[in-house]
Amino acid sequence: MMRPFFNARTLTAAGLGLAAAALACHPVLAQDAPAAAEAAGDAAAAAAPAIDKGDTAWMMTSSLLVLFMTMPGLALFYGGLVRAKNMLSVLMQCTVITALVMVIWVLWGYSFAFGGSESPWWGGTAKLFLAGIQPDTVSGSIPEYVFVVFQMTFAVITPALIVGAFAERVKFTGVLLFVALWVTFVYFPIAHMVWDANGFLFKQGAMDFAGGTVVHINAGVAALIGCFFVGKRTGLGKDIMAPHSMTLTMVGASILWVGWFGFNAGSALAANGTAGLAMINTFVATAGAILSWCVVEGVGRGKASMLGAASGMVAGLVAITPACGFVGPVGAVVLGLIVSPICYFFVSVVKNSIKYDDSLDVFGVHGIGGIVGAILTGVFASPSLGGVGYAEGQTMAGQLMVQIEGVLITIVWCGIGSVVFYAITKALVGLRPSVEEEREGLDLTYHGEVAYHS
Repeated sequence: MMRPFFNARTLTAAGLGLAAAALACHPVLAQDAPAAAEAAGDAAAAAAPAIDKGDTAWMMTSSLLVLFMTMPGLALFYGGLVRAKNMLSVLMQCTVITALVMVIWVLWGYSFAFGGSESPWWGGTAKLFLAGIQPDTVSGSIPEYVFVVFQMTFAVITPALIVGAFAERVKFTGVLLFVALWVTFVYFPIAHMVWDANGFLFKQGAMDFAGGTVVHINAGVAALIGCFFVGKRTGLGKDIMAPHSMTLTMVGASILWVGWFGFNAGSALAANGTAGLAMINTFVATAGAILSWCVVEGVGRGKASMLGAASGMVAGLVAITPACGFVGPVGAVVLGLIVSPICYFFVSVVKNSIKYDDSLDVFGVHGIGGIVGAILTGVFASPSLGGVGYAEGQTMAGQLMVQIEGVLITIVWCGIGSVVFYAITKALVGLRPSVEEEREGLDLTYHGEVAYHS
């Protein structure tokens, strides 16, 4: 974020420098000028932003944890849920999306999100190609390069989440073109609106600690729209489409949980008490969601499944994401207990009623979980419920309205943008493979190799 050239610190340092110069010109006090100049220099150095080694180490670690969520966490989680003939295609989509978005982020993405523009809608072009950033450039208490990398990992995982909605039936080139367009015109502006000090929702007071709107609602809405553009899997309802490896799904989900501590606790941007609060909330909200999903599934189906436990795990992580730095641990548990039954209802009832094919329930878990978490952040942040409280003069009802506004703006912005970019992608390269290619499996069709030889 671009900082004003003149501020209290620079004016103070300038004043001390002028005072030292005046002393140097005074015939009596000239001998004290070197000491005064030295004092002024020390004051200026103390006033300048400084890199904190502990914060920097934590943020570098957090960045690696968030990358770990995508590679290999999400790739294995999604890969285990598809049929064996499509396992490699999911791994490739996650891998190449990661590489593509990293390059885009450095070239123009960071500037579009955090370029220092005073626009409420996007960050501008001042930091295209990371212009003006050097190893000693500071963002808060960390090098700006570290902040760039941390935010880059968020930009990477968000579009990777979308592909689970139309897994097993989408063109590889179509995925990449859509992602390039979508992150540029949907993700980067939403990130600016929510997390940049000049952003519209930031100024409105929206509370989104680690990405309920920016990541999960954004990805969930794009995933739902993608289901309708791509269409249903060939043979859905007739062929067996059970996950080929719940073992890999469990491994992937567990990696996601571990990586999520970088996602949530890292969003404090420092190694401090707020990071500690986000950490414990990420533990206990997830635990509550796993338990409640197992209970609901046990009552509804008679058995609690590993797929259900993994889904509850992700639902809890999603719901606590916007709230983790604002609510207390007990509120986090309650939020986890609440979100799973709601997501379960959308996955098992609403999806079947509307008859859309969300292969891996991206909208039902990420979209709905993100909406629940974003809205209830406005409730559980209340000091009376153990939260950290609201901005001065704000009430629970007022904050709820701000949260709902943030959710609606994200849905509309993402919804319109996703429709446009799916349509462009479909017209230029196509979205859907042929029936023959789909039946053969996307591994061989698009990559000429398979995940397993047996």
